[in-house]
Amino acid sequence: MTAVTGAVRIGTRGSPLARKQTEMILRELRERHPSLEFVVQTIQTIGDRNTDDRISDIGDKGIFVRAIEAALLDESIDIAVHSLKDVPGDDQHPRLTLAAFSAREDPRDALVARCGGRLEDLPTGSRVGTSSLRRRAQLREARPDITVVDIRGNVETRLDKTLEGDYDAVILAAAGLKRLGLERYISEYLSPDHFVPDAGQGIIVVQTRTGASAQTLVGSIDDAKSRTIATAERAVAQALEADCRSPVGAFAALTGEELSLIGMAASEDCDVVVREKLKGPASDALALGHQLGHTLAKGLENRCLY
Repeated sequence: MTAVTGAVRIGTRGSPLARKQTEMILRELRERHPSLEFVVQTIQTIGDRNTDDRISDIGDKGIFVRAIEAALLDESIDIAVHSLKDVPGDDQHPRLTLAAFSAREDPRDALVARCGGRLEDLPTGSRVGTSSLRRRAQLREARPDITVVDIRGNVETRLDKTLEGDYDAVILAAAGLKRLGLERYISEYLSPDHFVPDAGQGIIVVQTRTGASAQTLVGSIDDAKSRTIATAERAVAQALEADCRSPVGAFAALTGEELSLIGMAASEDCDVVVREKLKGPASDALALGHQLGHTLAKGLENRCLY
């Protein structure tokens, strides 16, 4: 592994949230490596180009990361910054590694209601926007009397569409709203016990080529707690053979050396939702996640059969 020479090139999406998250990572890297030069390159992904179709209909795993990973592989960038929840857990290229996990921001989903109030307060027939099958399933379970409508676009676009009256409410990741300074629009934080978030939600991940000098460089900002949490949550999705389009969620929390894990999975039509919980040693994060994922798969199969 050779030392870093020249400017370190960082690849990211061009959305305001992606740029903000890259700035956060860049600040940490500069604090630890003040003598190095960093340059940011914006890369457009399939998910950025196609803003009309449902994410679940685009038909490609990693629609928000593949183009950036390709730039890593052809060595036009040295570091990639992603929202962890956008990174598939089951098919990372062998030449790439997740070199650092950020400290976690608020992992919860958040309701932004045009007229304020909680999810339970929305009038019957309210139009609630989401692009996530996971959120759709849990919304329909909690409020079968509302209408769940597809919505695409970045955080600001979805927020504007709601405030302008196209939707009565929208579900967004609390982390993104907070990082963009838009927390004031949140009407309700949805409890992970009842509205399970996406695996890795609220965590920024930095990807490099395996064995490259950038891997060691980036490793200096790795958050061990986030890595453990992410390992458990992503293992749930791996066991379910899920990706970012699947109606699957997982949330882990650490108390000392004990890890608590909750997972959810839904049928493809989002009509059946199952949840399971377990606890165990944090050192067994991967195995616990796989165990919970298999339990969810069995529970979902049983529910769908009967």
